Amino acid sequence: SVPPDNIATWANAITVGRLLLSPLMFWAIPNDDQGSWIAFVMWFVFCSSDGIDGYIARRHGTTSAGAFLDPLADKVLVLGAMFTLVSTGVFWVVPVIIIAAREFIISVYRVIVGGRGISVPASKLAKYKTLCQQLAVAFALLPLTAVDATWLWQGFLWIAVVLAVVSGAQYLVAARRLRDARAPSTIEQVGGVTPRCAVRAVATELLLGQIIDSNSAWMGGELAAHGIDSLVQVKVGD
Repeated sequence: SVPPDNIATWANAITVGRLLLSPLMFWAIPNDDQGSWIAFVMWFVFCSSDGIDGYIARRHGTTSAGAFLDPLADKVLVLGAMFTLVSTGVFWVVPVIIIAAREFIISVYRVIVGGRGISVPASKLAKYKTLCQQLAVAFALLPLTAVDATWLWQGFLWIAVVLAVVSGAQYLVAARRLRDARAPSTIEQVGGVTPRCAVRAVATELLLGQIIDSNSAWMGGELAAHGIDSLVQVKVGD
């Protein structure tokens, strides 16, 4: 297992490579609406690398650097490609602006609550949103669908918009619940709900001015996957 504070890992190397090579992907996108096999293949490779580094990280252990770099690389790649398609007249600017605004707001929210010791793992809807964004770009680049099936990539683009708004609203509702709930010193009611258990996690890392609690983030994601909400996290310093 890789130590959480390790930077030089294969997963992180793939993530950094995806981030640094993103401008090459933007350059490969054609200036017309006919699509490009080269751009499509490159996009497929870039998106596949996201799944590969995630698989390696889960198999050998996640790191603080990876928890920060992976979503950053995804946002740079996807939003960069979408704005490039806007500049070539393929994508309408409005849905891309909505998605970009959502990403900015949620990123700022994560930084703020992260400074208060609260982890915000990606929700399932947010992961579906990213998938729809990737598919929208892919079908807009694929020559077989770029012109003859515009409804396909336009459909995925607008589905991504809906998921972006809904998942973003979920994050903000959760933020309000956390703000209204007072952190309990003992097991007591929080926001009108009686907690059923308390989970303690160790090994919190501090990275680039942000608190990244990989253990709590993982446990929060697992609990959410089973329909269990994490209402409050109380972090105690060493």
